[in-house]
Amino acid sequence: MKTIQILGTGCAKCNRLAAAADAAARQIGIEYRLEKITDIRRFPEFGVMLTPALAVDGKLLISGKVPSQDELKRMLT
Repeated sequence: MKTIQILGTGCAKCNRLAAAADAAARQIGIEYRLEKITDIRRFPEFGVMLTPALAVDGKLLISGKVPSQDELKRMLT
């Protein structure tokens, strides 16, 4: 099971990334858990300088933008 982590303060872009990642994971049929990390003190653990950010199993994959569904699917496979 993968842990998909969305790092952000809860802004509109952060919520959009969470919804998009959830949809992409469901579309490709992976087993996953979605975790939203809103505590900015934890962001440096992942190397996040800009939000929203996406990490999978603790590894930062993208920061500062909301990728397309196709990009998200590639990242999650």
